[in-house]
Amino acid sequence: MRNPAVHAVAAVFVALAACTPFRPEPSQPSQPSIEREQSRWVPVSWQALPGWNEDRVDQAWPALQQSCHRPAPAWVALCSDARKLSPRNDHDARAWLEHNLQPYRVESLQGSDRGLLTGYYEPLLEASRQPSGKFRHALYGVPADLAQRKPYWTRQQIDTLPAARSSLRGRELAYVADPLDALVLQIQGSGRLRVAEPNGQVRTVRFAYAGHNDQPYRSIGRWLIERGELQAGQASWPDIEAWADRNPARVNELLWVNPRYVFFREEPIADPALGPKGAQGVPLTPGRSIAVDPRSVPYGTPVWLDTTEPLSLQPLRRVVLAQDTGSAITGAVRVDYFWGWDASAMEKAGRTKQSLRVWVLWPRDVR
Repeated sequence: MRNPAVHAVAAVFVALAACTPFRPEPSQPSQPSIEREQSRWVPVSWQALPGWNEDRVDQAWPALQQSCHRPAPAWVALCSDARKLSPRNDHDARAWLEHNLQPYRVESLQGSDRGLLTGYYEPLLEASRQPSGKFRHALYGVPADLAQRKPYWTRQQIDTLPAARSSLRGRELAYVADPLDALVLQIQGSGRLRVAEPNGQVRTVRFAYAGHNDQPYRSIGRWLIERGELQAGQASWPDIEAWADRNPARVNELLWVNPRYVFFREEPIADPALGPKGAQGVPLTPGRSIAVDPRSVPYGTPVWLDTTEPLSLQPLRRVVLAQDTGSAITGAVRVDYFWGWDASAMEKAGRTKQSLRVWVLWPRDVR
């Protein structure tokens, strides 16, 4: 049966493609540069984006539509169109982007367009609702006195002081088997837990970030390198776990290097294909969502990446959406790439430390 709405949408894309074929952009776009608090955007032609015609940009469309649920002011009009449309193929998605957006090279205020790509992921952990057997390390909800004590207890104090432990009594949400599992969940900010309930049922839920203790974050990997325990460039999460296996009596010493402690709230997983909500307030999409410094790139902005895969070192060039941030993500050309939660996500995230260039794709004639 013919669906008039579907055919109307298709007609829009056909007309758009007819009006805007892959016509070369001027080599020197007429738009002026844009300066933001932490970056400068320099207008370029679409041909300046390395590998622009090689990505399946239609695969970024679901992430774009997620961002359009909470658009920045500059995106309100375009998002109204984008949320109604469903590109039939990559050609249609690319035509819409080229027709409506202008690419800008992102550089620092000092003129450097080189930066750093790191990675993060959503851990998938086994857990128990009650302490039993190997499951002895608690994950906590927000304590009642968190707002009254600034800063709150450190990680070491929470582990050792009776007063600190008392303040968290009754706030236990679940228990994991390894203190490093608890730490990685806190570092990543959220995770999926397969929780064994007291009745024997196993449920998969999400533990999402709900607050922290206002203590500074300290990198345990950097601490291991500074003390000669690991070599520079060999402090990925798998390397840290291997060090802990070799030094079980020093695990607490390692953990207490980082005084920051994160508290969680439990959420159902409505759509298993989507990740946790990022700082923009929309769910993250594996491989198409990134964390940025919002003083450089506003939330909801499509971004073109030019970098490499961490394991194969093959080119990684694609459209992604700026939907999150993090305390370590600061500067003009600084991106944290969301790898998802599959079996390879942890290794990829732990080993991502790549050279990077980025371009923002911004609505035409909007500054």
